[in-house]
Amino acid sequence: METAILLIQCADQKGIVAKISDFAFRNDANIIASDQHSTDPSNGRFFMRLEFCFDPLSFAPQQLEAQFAILAHTLQDATWRIHYVSKLDKMGILVSKQDHCLCDILYRWKSGELRAEIPIVISNHENVAEETKRYGIPFIHLSLLNDNKTGQEKQILSAVKGKTDFLVLARYMQILSDAFVSAYSNDIINIHHSFLPSFKGANPYRQAFDRGVKIIGATAHYVTGDLDEGPIIEQAVDRVSHRDNIDTLKRKGRNLETIALANAIRAQLEHRIIRYENKTIVFE
Repeated sequence: METAILLIQCADQKGIVAKISDFAFRNDANIIASDQHSTDPSNGRFFMRLEFCFDPLSFAPQQLEAQFAILAHTLQDATWRIHYVSKLDKMGILVSKQDHCLCDILYRWKSGELRAEIPIVISNHENVAEETKRYGIPFIHLSLLNDNKTGQEKQILSAVKGKTDFLVLARYMQILSDAFVSAYSNDIINIHHSFLPSFKGANPYRQAFDRGVKIIGATAHYVTGDLDEGPIIEQAVDRVSHRDNIDTLKRKGRNLETIALANAIRAQLEHRIIRYENKTIVFE
């Protein structure tokens, strides 16, 4: 048996769940889990995640998708995709000097918590090379020689485009250009070391300390052409007291970054995210 996950969004209308459930029944599929959300039952937007199993020997995935496309045409402004659990997504990782997020991802991947293939890790520094190779993952060092950002991005794009399903910026401290984001076209997940939308840009912990905040956080979000403005996937927070200083804020922050990023990656791999405008619907 094959397990599939359907993600769909469309204009809300009566009978959507019934139509999709009937589709599963008619194609001899067994629904394992179902979750849906509507922004407004009257003229709102409908979102659904349906997990089901079927026999691919009697009903090929291509046939399944062709049949569902017919149903989707009866729904207003529908976009959808079917993912297959047996097919592991390929996750590329970009990282700079700070390795705490990378090490956490690799450990979770090795332990089976993150079900993915990792075909490549790319860094503009060499200090993470040994750790990456220890897990048997190909490592590429692409430095910013003579500040040749355009040339470096072309090399990265050549290494990842068509070979990865999405990218993770595991504290990659270079701003990707609009040209790169457009050319890659797949999802890119970034971890930002602050509780966005607060304290954007450089030195967020200094900014937070100077403001005397009582809560700090980390934000995992999709990368768009607007810096730190992409749809938020996951956030993690911790308390701050008057006894904290910048060093303890940074230590807490590193822990929050690993948690938020791991949760966002897991949601991506389990196909629990639907993007809508500049927001995300993240199913439990």
